[in-house]
Amino acid sequence: MSDPVAHRRILAPLRAAMYDWTEGGVRAALRAVFANDATFHMCHPFGDLTGAHAFHDAVCGPLHRAMPDVERRDWITMAGRDESGADWIGAGGTYVGTFVAPFLDIPPTGHLAHMRFHEYFRVVDGRIAEMQAIWDIPELMMQARAWPMAPSLGRDWAVPGPITQDGLRNGPYDDVQSAASRAHVTDMLAAMVRHPREPVAAMQLDRFWHPRFTWYGPAGIGTGRGVSGFRNWHQVPFLSAMPDRGRYPDEVRHHFFADGPYVAVTGWPDMMQTISGAGWLGIAASGQKVAMRSLDFWRIEAGLIRENWVLVDLLHMYDQIGVDVLGRMREFNRSRRTGPVALADEVR
Repeated sequence: MSDPVAHRRILAPLRAAMYDWTEGGVRAALRAVFANDATFHMCHPFGDLTGAHAFHDAVCGPLHRAMPDVERRDWITMAGRDESGADWIGAGGTYVGTFVAPFLDIPPTGHLAHMRFHEYFRVVDGRIAEMQAIWDIPELMMQARAWPMAPSLGRDWAVPGPITQDGLRNGPYDDVQSAASRAHVTDMLAAMVRHPREPVAAMQLDRFWHPRFTWYGPAGIGTGRGVSGFRNWHQVPFLSAMPDRGRYPDEVRHHFFADGPYVAVTGWPDMMQTISGAGWLGIAASGQKVAMRSLDFWRIEAGLIRENWVLVDLLHMYDQIGVDVLGRMREFNRSRRTGPVALADEVR
């Protein structure tokens, strides 16, 4: 039987190990919470991995070597059942540490750095069988002044957690509120995809969104505030470039689940559309159909969406149109020192 309260606790050993991060502690926690044959769907360039050992060696280990004092800071952890009956945990937060050695060849800064994560975990028999996750690698590249692509239209910053500071869900699971929250978001999305085939009014934005909502987009797109910020800095360029958004439902998969006022969606991929117009991210119209991974959290307040955290696997999208962002970054930084940064223990 599904038990969201118990499922919230499954991730606790890993969260604790990644807060006081040691290699041995994180390895042990991964073995404890993941099934032996667990599948890890990671953002580009990591790809798909099988087993906790492979995930540690390819993903966690390199991050720890780049930031030896790295710590995991969750500001959302929630659990719920999706529309097909699968049990999920959602976690959003930031990895923070002193960036002293290269990570994916991103040059270290010697300073405190942050990288947002959205991670979703499918639970089977009390252990995690699947992970779908995006780390905001472009955010780290920007802090290193190594982002080689077009600047964001929105605001790039250290994205905060919920205003209400109640994202770490605990206490009883509220079935009624959770169902209402999920229905609000799915109804909103059903209205959203009516545009641009229909006028802007078809999205009924006032029905679903709080007047002061904040849309926390990924680095490369940035954050927008209210309808004007959302439309100007994200939606209008996005739909101008890809007006067939939402027209290929049979080629994508969504897992919606909710926990009180919080709603999450994951899918690998959960969007499919064609870059038929120019402008989004400075990309020319290629006429190419691309699969996109967008992992979201929403927070409902007084019956309206007040906050929406969005991560998109932009490096994967660029890769599909033949743009190697990490390769371009290496060329962009060819004249820079990119080795480890040595910081003295004592400053005189």
